[in-house]
Amino acid sequence: MSITQSLSTPLSSSSSTFLAPSTFNPSRSQVTLPVKSLGVCKCIAAPQEADTGILQTKLPFFWAYKTKVSRNGNIAKLQAGYLFPEIARRRNAHLLKYPDAKVISLGIGDTTEPIPDAITSAMSKRSHALSTVEGYSGYGAEQGEKPLRSAIASTFYRDLGIEDDDIFVSDGAKCDISRLQIVFGSKIKMAVQDPSYPAYVDSSVIMGQTGYYQKDVEKFANIEYMRCNPENGFFPDLSSISRPDIIFFCSPNNPTGAAATREQLTQLVKFAKDNGSIIIFDSAYAMYISGDNPRSIFEIPGAKEVALEVSSFSKYAGFTGVRLGWTVIPKQLLFSDGFPVAKDFNRIVCTCFNGASNISQAGGLACLSPDGLKAMQDVIGFYKENTNIIVETFDSLGFKVYGGKDAPYVWVHFPGRNSWDVFAEILEKTHVVTTPGSGFGPGGEGFVRVSAFGHRENVLEACRRFKELYK
Repeated sequence: MSITQSLSTPLSSSSSTFLAPSTFNPSRSQVTLPVKSLGVCKCIAAPQEADTGILQTKLPFFWAYKTKVSRNGNIAKLQAGYLFPEIARRRNAHLLKYPDAKVISLGIGDTTEPIPDAITSAMSKRSHALSTVEGYSGYGAEQGEKPLRSAIASTFYRDLGIEDDDIFVSDGAKCDISRLQIVFGSKIKMAVQDPSYPAYVDSSVIMGQTGYYQKDVEKFANIEYMRCNPENGFFPDLSSISRPDIIFFCSPNNPTGAAATREQLTQLVKFAKDNGSIIIFDSAYAMYISGDNPRSIFEIPGAKEVALEVSSFSKYAGFTGVRLGWTVIPKQLLFSDGFPVAKDFNRIVCTCFNGASNISQAGGLACLSPDGLKAMQDVIGFYKENTNIIVETFDSLGFKVYGGKDAPYVWVHFPGRNSWDVFAEILEKTHVVTTPGSGFGPGGEGFVRVSAFGHRENVLEACRRFKELYK
């Protein structure tokens, strides 16, 4: 490799990249390069697997000024990049290899269908009003506009004892998860479903709640991984779990698609009460539930004393780009000293957030109108039809398939296979992007998640390719 080639090697900002030994001294006016060595200004690039694709530089960074500020050691604990940017990086690399391929993405859970007109028209009206003296508004209440808070309470929590001021409107459930981590701090022990949405674990690592990553078991120390698999009905054996402070629980679950029953959630609430723990209940997919399973943790008696709930319009109304969600923290939820959790969360919100966009909130209010609710149900119904197509496809090929009934995700079992290997096989041979199960935790090894978010023709074509590959 020439010096020029060495210096042009992309370096990932998220990876640990080190300089080779060098005699280079930038303070001298002359530089002497050994005749037989090109290692004087050689850079060692990070492995491709660690490259998130977010930010790269071709500058030889040993010329750059370095501060005396140490890197956050907790962030340094994280393993490679966040799951979904890594999948996007591999997809982009595949496109470079096969530039003419029609790649279909059923991996990252991003909605694809247009936002219904009943919703976008309200956003448009609010947007245009901002150009008038009468309609202009600047900063709003950090907790959200009162009409929207009231509509969320009456639509999703009617007769559950949740009041308007228990609800905090936000720019999405994922953002609120990190704000809640700030509230609870670094001195806690958390428990998480295994497998589960990776933001729970990663935000805990960043906050300093965990020990180092243990490669032999593929877990971070000081996290209670609650194994959820077909053998236990995707609900953990709570009797085998040591006491956690915080329990992250998502139902319907991402990635398995399993929705907890009323009996199971009753057990979870009792476990939290017996241990003095707090449940962070993620109900982002609740509107996909088609049976009698609870859509909110607050349907369970006593839950308001041990639980809070995060949710979102993202997968209901196609707001993945618009950004709008909410968190519910009942007044009955108290810290060990009797101080209300909601007051601390309010303090964090007021410090770190200026409130959700007023245009987004206009859209959220329209979502909860009669026309908006019908439109959301129609879109959800479309995605559930996609789910049925995917489930039937893998069923016909003899695979064990889970989820799909109450969530837009299909959890396919590949016994004895490495999840990333299956992901690579499917991408290479069918040009379809899925998500490797191990990206959601060690309990996901041997599984692949297939998303139902896609245009109908793409879902049908992907399933045709699956049949060709695994017939």
